[in-house]
Amino acid sequence: MKRIISFLLCIIIAGTFSSLSVFSANEEEKLDVKAKSYVLMDVSNGKLLLGKNEHERLYPASVTKIMTLLLVIERIDSGKLSLEDKVTASTAAAGKGGSQIWLKEGETMTVDELLRAAAIGSANDACTALAEHIAGSEEGFVKLMNAKANELGMKDTNFENCTGLDDDTENHLTSAYDIALMSRELLSHERIQNYTTVWMDSLRSGATELVNTNKLVRFYKGTTGLKTGTTSKAGHCISASAMRKNLHLIAVVLGAENSTDRFEGAKALLNHGFANYETVTPNFDSSLITDVNVIKGIEQSVTPQVEKVLPMTLETGTGAKIQPKINLALSVEAPVEKGQILGTLDFEIDGNVIASYNIVSPVEIRKINFGDMLMRLLRSLSVRA
Repeated sequence: MKRIISFLLCIIIAGTFSSLSVFSANEEEKLDVKAKSYVLMDVSNGKLLLGKNEHERLYPASVTKIMTLLLVIERIDSGKLSLEDKVTASTAAAGKGGSQIWLKEGETMTVDELLRAAAIGSANDACTALAEHIAGSEEGFVKLMNAKANELGMKDTNFENCTGLDDDTENHLTSAYDIALMSRELLSHERIQNYTTVWMDSLRSGATELVNTNKLVRFYKGTTGLKTGTTSKAGHCISASAMRKNLHLIAVVLGAENSTDRFEGAKALLNHGFANYETVTPNFDSSLITDVNVIKGIEQSVTPQVEKVLPMTLETGTGAKIQPKINLALSVEAPVEKGQILGTLDFEIDGNVIASYNIVSPVEIRKINFGDMLMRLLRSLSVRA
């Protein structure tokens, strides 16, 4: 009996440790992401940390709805749309198949309710109703989607609808990299996490239940969103985001063969990111940025300013190696324009520049003229008197 118990304990322990994944920066090839393509991106600065076939154009299924949610949340945050606005379902919205909340033609819901249905339950009818409310038609809304994609630099993307349904589409395509771009933009609107981090909710006074299609919301620490998608053309897809400490990551997985591979792939990418990277905002001694003499200027010197120093993502432990290097002009000849570059602030690791910021003039300084010189002389004489 003791031998049997010991044997079972060994199996349990072995199984427990085999489920734990620990990656180093040199072990990317050991990542077991079973999918056509994937991306791991840092939210704070858009840095691509890992990628496989990241620009391959694929069907995204309901991950499409990230763009739909983005256009809705932008209008809410800008005041063009209110969460309490009423939306009436059209025949087209009520007729959408796939995931839905079974809207009836003429039924009215608030923007908030439809947003919950779209973000949590991936409801195609709710998405269509929101799209029609904003643009008058789904076709008009798709134009807005593609315009926004172009604005974000999503070069691999063409949307044909607001839901990701692809039975009747041939060119509704995007890439893992582009999905990470629009996911990052959506996460810049913090309000969206009021929806994308909810596991369960309900509508119609509890009659309609909503369960998040993203299981990571419940089972993965620090999850902030975002969206799953599944069709026969797309396979199983996800854009998953999570934040731990000050590191916020997006993992996009496209074309997995099943749901388990999708979620396990996203977790493996996120685990790798949190184990091997950190977000650091470099420090420097601002007193080392001295005044710059202005030759022939109405002012004799200018106090330069550095552009805002942004956080950067580095391999864990390398942040301590960052060294600032200031390159600043001793003098500049007038006129000096506001924002004129007077030098640079470089951050280096082992002599390699990893980030560079301009040091600029915060004011305009015009060239001195005869009248200015005369007034300066008169003031000098009056002081002496």
